[in-house]
Amino acid sequence: MSQRARISLSGTDPDKVDGVCRRIREISEKTGVAIRGPVPLPTKKLRVPVRKSPDGEGSETWDRWEMRIHKRLIDLDADERALRQLMRIQVPDGVNIEIVLRNV
Repeated sequence: MSQRARISLSGTDPDKVDGVCRRIREISEKTGVAIRGPVPLPTKKLRVPVRKSPDGEGSETWDRWEMRIHKRLIDLDADERALRQLMRIQVPDGVNIEIVLRNV
């Protein structure tokens, strides 16, 4: 029975997330492991409207702050050599990575 690693990446900076995806693709090409992805998942937009005036006086003016969370999904055949190299990747701040092994 073979195993597959499902890698889910999320972060606020899409360039950093795509950089980690490129490194994972390079590892799969070096080791000859089959890869599927990166699949871009829908971007989650967190919106927070905030009153500009601290005391409530004056006209109602609002600041609308927004944070976008970009997600990618990668499936990789689980090979011991590839997974060891995958664990050595330098993940930048602001990028979360989650690896789950699944039986296929």
